[in-house]
Amino acid sequence: MDVQPVTDAESFAAASGATSAQMAELERFRGLLEEWNAVMNLVGPSTLPDFWNRHAWDSAQLLKLDPAARTWADLGAGAGLPGVVLAILGKGREGFHVHLIESMAKRCRFLAEVVTALDLPATVHNARAENLQLAVDSVTARACAPLSRLLGYARPYLAKGATGWFLKGQDVASDLEEATKSWKFEAEIVPSLSDPRGQIVRVRRLRRAG
Repeated sequence: MDVQPVTDAESFAAASGATSAQMAELERFRGLLEEWNAVMNLVGPSTLPDFWNRHAWDSAQLLKLDPAARTWADLGAGAGLPGVVLAILGKGREGFHVHLIESMAKRCRFLAEVVTALDLPATVHNARAENLQLAVDSVTARACAPLSRLLGYARPYLAKGATGWFLKGQDVASDLEEATKSWKFEAEIVPSLSDPRGQIVRVRRLRRAG
């Protein structure tokens, strides 16, 4: 798929297929993110003006990559990216649910407010990702940790059959190489639709190396 960066709400709706109701909820999420970000470090303040491409579309593209997935786990979900965006766009689909997993209590309070305000099909877990035993279709993370450490967090989900979709930057090759020192897995690199420098790593069949 070609890179399709968006510039505003209208182009996001066209690229993602979001309905007017979903766009209204994304606008409410954007407002809550800006409000909480003023008192808590959720995302870089300089990225907020580019919300529709940098945050919303970067998250929403996962539904195009794995359209059949109905249950998701977002590890290190802090700002709700990609998890809250997935929950908004998946709302109303039969069986759709997102598990927002975050170890910092104050970020969980933000996530809980968003989930409640928007009545989202999501559950907030104030826990370390590797300590939960959830069966999901897909597990994802964005700006969470180097892949070698991230795979340790994701191991319980991948062991139950989940597919990993990890949003990464342009240094993904070195990240993958380092991860292979500790892990054996099947990986495919998928170009990001929101940023020509971005990459998404799809991971399956994870096990410890050696």
